[in-house]
Amino acid sequence: QVQLVESGGGLVQAGGSLRLSCAASGRTFSSYAMGWFRQAPGKERAYVGTITRSGGSTAYADSVKGRFTISRDNAKNTVYLQMNSLKPEETAVYYCAAGRLWTMRKDEYDYWGQGTQVTISS
Repeated sequence: QVQLVESGGGLVQAGGSLRLSCAASGRTFSSYAMGWFRQAPGKERAYVGTITRSGGSTAYADSVKGRFTISRDNAKNTVYLQMNSLKPEETAVYYCAAGRLWTMRKDEYDYWGQGTQVTISS
């Protein structure tokens, strides 16, 4: 069992930056690939990016490539999402998730955090 807690959300102006954190409980954090997803009001939860168990590889949705960076610190049981050049349309609740597979498919993730709100003003 893994429990995930996101933090770092808030209100930022367009073009600004935020860094989200996702802290995991348990000793098996390094056994899981981690993903970030977001859900805007009235829309489905959408893939943002993923990182492998070791942190050696990452992948991103086309819409965030070059602006968002995922990293992890397995010693701290934490995964991060650095978001730069934020756009108003990226206002959403951001979720981290843990799964056995390194995948963009949200159905493949076993554990989810409660989400953190990110609001970008224009």
